[in-house]
Amino acid sequence: MNQPDPLQFIFNRRSTRVFKPGKVSEATITQLLQAAMAAPSAVAQDPWRFVVVQSPETRAVLAPELSNGGMLNSAALCITVCADLTAAHDQQLSYALQDCSAAIENLLLAATALGLGACWLGVHPRENRMARLRELLALPAQILPVACLAIGHPGEEKSPRTRFNPDHVHWEKW
Repeated sequence: MNQPDPLQFIFNRRSTRVFKPGKVSEATITQLLQAAMAAPSAVAQDPWRFVVVQSPETRAVLAPELSNGGMLNSAALCITVCADLTAAHDQQLSYALQDCSAAIENLLLAATALGLGACWLGVHPRENRMARLRELLALPAQILPVACLAIGHPGEEKSPRTRFNPDHVHWEKW
């Protein structure tokens, strides 16, 4: 009997851009956020902050502000991952971005594990996107929007994959 590949959930994670109607329960949203906050963080500073947007009206306003963000109109929710620069290790932008990126990946993997689809929409470093999200989500000055995640019930199926390329791997030295 073949054992399932323990990494299959990673290969199953694909960007979902088509969503079926349906809400995501508060309990499931909490699970997603718990997974996000289980990410590693420089010196355990946990500078990530999250804005959960379920309102279709707000998602409709956010969608055109993000390149290729139209899927926010059909997603069940948008989670905006932000960095509190005052909480980041040494208040360094780079650490804040690394920490938030780890949280984002955990969110994406958790969504897949819970049978949801998700798509990462970049915000940082685009000044115009950051300014608009700060305004639309009433973010305090020290809060930097890093990315938005469209999350919902997948309306498309994609085959598992990896983009492994041995030419991108160097052993011991370049």
